[in-house]
Amino acid sequence: MFGSFRVRVTLALLLSLFFVLGLNNLAVYNITVHTQVEQLREKLMTIAQTAALMVKADTLKDIPLNRAGVDTPSFEEVSAILRKVKDANPMIKYIYIMEKTEKRWIWRFVVDPDPSGKDIEGKFTSYPGDTYDVRRCPGILRALYAPSADKSFTFDEWGVFLSGYAPIRNAKGDAVYVLGVDMPAQDVYSLKKRIYLYTALVLLVGLFISIIIGLVISGRITDPIKKLSEGTRHIAAQDLDYNVDIKGNDEMARLGRSFNSMAHSLFEYRTKLHDYFYRVVQSLIRILEAKDKYTSGHSERVMDYSFDIGSALGFSTEKLELLKKAAHIHDIGKLAISENILNKKEKLTGEEWAAIKEHPSLGGEILKPALLDEEVVSIVRNHHERYDGTGYPDGLKGDDIHLLAQIISVADAYDAMTSPRAYRNTMSKEKAIAELKSCSGTQFNPTIVNAFLKIIA
Repeated sequence: MFGSFRVRVTLALLLSLFFVLGLNNLAVYNITVHTQVEQLREKLMTIAQTAALMVKADTLKDIPLNRAGVDTPSFEEVSAILRKVKDANPMIKYIYIMEKTEKRWIWRFVVDPDPSGKDIEGKFTSYPGDTYDVRRCPGILRALYAPSADKSFTFDEWGVFLSGYAPIRNAKGDAVYVLGVDMPAQDVYSLKKRIYLYTALVLLVGLFISIIIGLVISGRITDPIKKLSEGTRHIAAQDLDYNVDIKGNDEMARLGRSFNSMAHSLFEYRTKLHDYFYRVVQSLIRILEAKDKYTSGHSERVMDYSFDIGSALGFSTEKLELLKKAAHIHDIGKLAISENILNKKEKLTGEEWAAIKEHPSLGGEILKPALLDEEVVSIVRNHHERYDGTGYPDGLKGDDIHLLAQIISVADAYDAMTSPRAYRNTMSKEKAIAELKSCSGTQFNPTIVNAFLKIIA
């Protein structure tokens, strides 16, 4: 299947369209999700920075970093500020303050105004002094220098979040704490998945459309090529009348018209060549008849008889023309027979009769190299075959013998009987007719005999 040019063109177009569509969908997907996330990151950084400016570092220093720290006035003061920020921004689920430890990735909570809902066994709590591994949210490290936000979603024990951070500075301007805000990213995450699903769906629809477009376009490309290929096969089979039908004004249509023009030129050239060859053969026939004084005019008479039979049988003009040509040169093989044998008055010896019987096959061999129609060669070779299969040179029988050869066989026999020969006198018309009737069904095709008898009646 993949050896087909049309399949390869379809696949090339399909892959090209699919690639472009895939890139387009990927770009839309990335731009949509990226824009959405970037807007949220900017908003989270703004909220975190605003809240950080409302909290004093000195107040945070007074909070003990243990469970009892939640009961101190400083914790309550800072928690009240964080709750106001959270209430003013419903998108925020968690807001908290952390500070770094001696270990790079381990930070600890200072204030979380809402530590409830955490594991009561202390596994995932956020009381003052509780530690947290920040490797999942590297944006918190950058917040020691400037407001920042995580570039991707954070997956931890509390869910899926997008977080923003801002530094809290002391009186010297040093960033000693980081305030963080967490927004549930489940909606954004779901949106991302929906966009991904829609993108995949559009891609599948695009694939289907690409297949249709690919088939249509490849068909328009390959159909003219297929027609031209079919035309070359006809030309190779000597069918020079064949024309390719390619409509339009593009390069393929112009190529099709050029192909038809070439085929027509070849047809005209072959016709002229064949006409020239027939004239040459006709000259040879005249030489033959001059060589055999008893057969003068035989070829023309056989041609006329054959034409009359073909007309009576309703042959087309083209078929009648072919019959005339074949009948006129049917005895061309006798050129290779000795003049002494052709004009011998006595009875022929076995060898001489065998030489005479060679003339149909010799005629075929003479005509074959001249690029004549194979049909004509076959007719000339088979004009002495018999209807019952006892003829020569191939022993063909019945319908295996070319119909035009069977016609020439009847015309040839009648003219031979009614013309003078070196070895006998002329046979009367009546006796020749009786002989044709006698041999109908054995030597001759009965349908052809009956048609000929009506003609010569």
